[in-house]
Amino acid sequence: MSRVLITGCSTGIGRAGAVELTKRGHDVVATARRPETLDDLDVAARLRLDVDDPASVRAAVDQAGLIDALVNNAGFGIGGPAETVDLDAARRCMDTNLFGAARMIQAVLPGLRARGGGTIVNVASVAGRVGVPLEGFYSASKWALEGLSESLHFEVGHFGIRVRIVEPGAFETRFSDNVVAHAVAAPYDELDEAWAAARSRLNGGAEVDPGPEPVASVIADAIESTEARLRWPVGADAELVITARESLSFEDFEASMRTVLDLTW
Repeated sequence: MSRVLITGCSTGIGRAGAVELTKRGHDVVATARRPETLDDLDVAARLRLDVDDPASVRAAVDQAGLIDALVNNAGFGIGGPAETVDLDAARRCMDTNLFGAARMIQAVLPGLRARGGGTIVNVASVAGRVGVPLEGFYSASKWALEGLSESLHFEVGHFGIRVRIVEPGAFETRFSDNVVAHAVAAPYDELDEAWAAARSRLNGGAEVDPGPEPVASVIADAIESTEARLRWPVGADAELVITARESLSFEDFEASMRTVLDLTW
């Protein structure tokens, strides 16, 4: 089995991924900015890692030793209208969600290339395929990660390195605890209310899908699979939205989703 380094394992998808991959027999290097949050994880190694800090990235990769797969999971959300979101906060989101992954890729890729193969899994989002109202900067960070991943796929496939993009919909994790939320006031408060109702309809009346375990399972599948497949959506909402987006023009997609979600804004 392979040795897998996962970023952002303190909660949610990263932690579930560490558990799932360990159950499948992989050696997992779990990382987090606060390594004490990893104490109860039964994994091969637990390391401090802040993807925003180049020195921390280098130190963690050196301590991890030879790895076969990298899972770029660390990230956070930012919410609010594009008109009013603090741009310094938006830059921090982009730095973690895009450049944090890029720092890890640049640190790990030479070793994978030298050994003739490996896997890089970037955890994006359905928001990286379709712009989400009141989450424009988060969507932008994930769209950027999608673009980087696709370019990377073309660059490193020649060296036997697989790139996977995992695209979760809405799952019950502690991700929302880390969202930098900006108050939605007039004139966007009406949209905020309408979009909350629309999201509930998208999930069949439930707020989100239960737990991060389905995403963890897909991450593990993506690492283990030899299938020539770049994108791996997860969740009924992600499957619905991404399938519709791929099969329709933007205008037809918008019209269809407005009808399905009863969204008139």
